[in-house]
Amino acid sequence: MFNDIGPLELVTIVIVAVLVFGPDKLPKVIQDVTRTIRKIRDFSESAKQDIRSELGPEFKDFEFEDLNPKTFLRKQLENDELGLKEIRNGFDLKKEMTDLTDTVHGRESASSGSSVSSSGSSGGRIDMTKKPEALGRDERPPFDADAT
Repeated sequence: MFNDIGPLELVTIVIVAVLVFGPDKLPKVIQDVTRTIRKIRDFSESAKQDIRSELGPEFKDFEFEDLNPKTFLRKQLENDELGLKEIRNGFDLKKEMTDLTDTVHGRESASSGSSVSSSGSSGGRIDMTKKPEALGRDERPPFDADAT
């Protein structure tokens, strides 16, 4: 619960608590706080048990921690029923980024030789690697439908 509190913060909290409540009332305040936390935990556990009993036997393995998206994804990636590890291993982000920057800068990369056409007749697309020509006063720049 308090994993993010370091020793300096803990000392600061104790000093502030002593100054606010005083050394005489501090033990009673600590007991009240721990009692309240214990009641909240008991209420939470009973609510979880009620929900599990209402869901039925199909959900006996149900854990509320699975509702956290990070936990859910971690469990799904460990099972790897969908073959996600194979997909992840087959995707080389550095190579993809290199190909993308080569395409943007107009260089021809080894693997993207046929993926981008530099002739300008690529199915209605505008070649963004060419230098723009000077436009007249009333001329508009070419419209790229894929860019919008």
